[in-house]
Amino acid sequence: MLRRTSRRAFVKRSATAVAGAFVLPQIVPSSVFGMGGKLAPSDRIVIGAIGTGSQGMSNMRDFLRLGSQLQFVAVCDVDALRLSKARETVDGANKNSDCRTYMDYRELLEKEKLDAVSIALPDHWHGIIYTETINKKVAVYGEKPISRTIADGQTIVKACRKNNTIWQTGSWQRSLPNFHRGAELAINGRVGKISHIEVGLPDGSRGIGTPPVKEVPPELDWDMWLGPAPEVPYRGVAHWDWRWILDYSGGQLTDWAGHHIDIANWGAGLENTGPVEIAGSGVYPVDGIFNAPVEYDFICKYANGIEMRVANSSRLIHGMGTTWYGELGWVHTNRGNQLTASDPGILEEVIGENEIKLYKSENHWQNFIDCIRTGKETITPIEGAYRAISVALLGEIAMTTGETIKWDPDKEVIIGNPRASRLLSRPYRKPWTLPTV
Repeated sequence: MLRRTSRRAFVKRSATAVAGAFVLPQIVPSSVFGMGGKLAPSDRIVIGAIGTGSQGMSNMRDFLRLGSQLQFVAVCDVDALRLSKARETVDGANKNSDCRTYMDYRELLEKEKLDAVSIALPDHWHGIIYTETINKKVAVYGEKPISRTIADGQTIVKACRKNNTIWQTGSWQRSLPNFHRGAELAINGRVGKISHIEVGLPDGSRGIGTPPVKEVPPELDWDMWLGPAPEVPYRGVAHWDWRWILDYSGGQLTDWAGHHIDIANWGAGLENTGPVEIAGSGVYPVDGIFNAPVEYDFICKYANGIEMRVANSSRLIHGMGTTWYGELGWVHTNRGNQLTASDPGILEEVIGENEIKLYKSENHWQNFIDCIRTGKETITPIEGAYRAISVALLGEIAMTTGETIKWDPDKEVIIGNPRASRLLSRPYRKPWTLPTV
């Protein structure tokens, strides 16, 4: 109890120290003037951040590079040290000491009047925090994958639709020219009618054994970090290695689905639907606390006849990235500005005026801000994000059960398999519940 009290006192002191002396900035979000989601070009977007770890800070810096278009006013994290660093970053960019800090996202959402929030958290928190933020009618830049379960994803999508929320997924590959070009060539038939797609994602982490139980660092609110996940002792996995533990994530499979599966769907016209059959297998760690698959390989069949194979990259000819195949050849795209084809001439093809022109963005974060102003849909809207992660989550269910899963992509239910259907959601630790919409 003495250690716990000491930690709580430290957290309280830290939060107070970084927040107590601030003067509230004289800036009012444009949304309070009832502009219906459309802002004038001269209005500054009032934005906050929930989650200020590696990806959260990266997104913050990308937004701060947009300069006077927006005003960061508040940050939130369960780690007081990360919170302090985020506040210093914002204040340095704003050239003041006005940024407010919170260690509980509910307090931020209740006290701040925001146009937008940038959110980057462990996956198991997404269902709750994304939905609660959307219900506040705040625009969201949300990191992929949008959910740990299909049930959570369905709720987030429902919330976005009901609240008419501007949503941008952190699937920034769509805003890079090689991914855009590859997808546009594929969807316009430059490889012929697409018959199958290969999606290569990273091999998984093989584990670190079972680290000893450690004393919770005084700056970390471990109970809040766990949130709806099962209560477990602290073993030092809060800031990175949570990715390899199924209570929080699905490993590299779900971590990367929002990137390469999203691109695969985009180039095949599958971003608003899902497979009808999924089957495959995975290789899992045999000991230690890591239990996400280190290898995975499954096939998704779609109603239009396309088959998508999703596997760890070492199993595929082209490795990482997305490859669309048709009777005329193939096109492959990946990180590092990679774009290759079975025939180099395919890459020189011109997309005609009457052909499909995919949404184009040259800056993912600017696109989000622009859409808040105009009320238009972003380049990575909620539906596409949900459909991308649902492919990975259905693959996870198929691997877990060892069975072929039949899926209705319209009703979004598993057909004739109650055991598999139970895996569409995960139980929440009390008192946490998925918000209603």
